[in-house]
Amino acid sequence: MTRASLNKQPHEVASMFDDVAERYDLTNDVLSLGQDRRWRKEVAKAVDARPAQKVLDLAAGTATSSLPFARTGAYVVPCDFSLGMLQVGKKKHTWLPFTAGDATRLPFKDDTFDAVTISFGLRNVQDTDAALREMHRVTRPGGRVVICEFSHPTWAPFRTVYTEYLMRALPSVARAVSSSPDAYVYLAESIRAWPDQPALAERLREAGWSKVAWRDLTGGVVALHRGFKE
Repeated sequence: MTRASLNKQPHEVASMFDDVAERYDLTNDVLSLGQDRRWRKEVAKAVDARPAQKVLDLAAGTATSSLPFARTGAYVVPCDFSLGMLQVGKKKHTWLPFTAGDATRLPFKDDTFDAVTISFGLRNVQDTDAALREMHRVTRPGGRVVICEFSHPTWAPFRTVYTEYLMRALPSVARAVSSSPDAYVYLAESIRAWPDQPALAERLREAGWSKVAWRDLTGGVVALHRGFKE
C-alpha cells in the first residue's frame, strides 16, 4: 500500500467514488474555488492532443477531463475503476468509449496510446509505481505522459494556510455540497500524505519515463508532471 491509500482497499476507494459520483464535478468546482477549470485547461495544453491521436485519460471519472481532448479530434478513452463514475459520465457523454480499468493492470495492449494522462487520481491508486509502469507500457515510443496532481505549495507561509484549509475547511464545505462528505476527509488526508514534486519526478524516472519535468500551478497547490517514452 502507498501512503496515499491510507489503508483503504481498492474496493473501498472505488465505493467511495461511486458514492460521490452524482455531484462530483460540482463539489470539485466549489472546493477548488473554481481553480479546477484552469488546471484542466493547463492539462489540455500539456497533453497537446492532435487529430487522430489516441489519448488515454485515467481516473477520468465522469469524463469532464476527457472532453478537451475529444474536441481536438483525438480519440480519447476515459478509463476509471469506479463504475458509479462511469455510469454518470455515460449518461452525459454517450459517444465516449468509457472503459472500466485498474490503473495497475490496464486492459490495453503495449504501445497503444500517443498520450496517457491522469488528473487528481494517481494518489488514490493502491500502487503508484505499478501504475506509472503500466502507463509507460501502454504508451507508444515517442509518446508522453501528463500527470496533474495536488502537491506541496512552495512558499512555506502559504503551505501552512493551505494545510489548515485541507484539514479543517475542506471537510466542512464538503458537508454542505457533497453527497458523501466523509470521502472528502479521506481526500484531504491523501493530499497531505502525497510525495512532493521532486519525489514524484524521481518515481516517474524509475518507472522508465525520460525527460521528466514539472510545473507548479497555483503556487504548488497543484503540479503538472510530464515525461516521454523513448
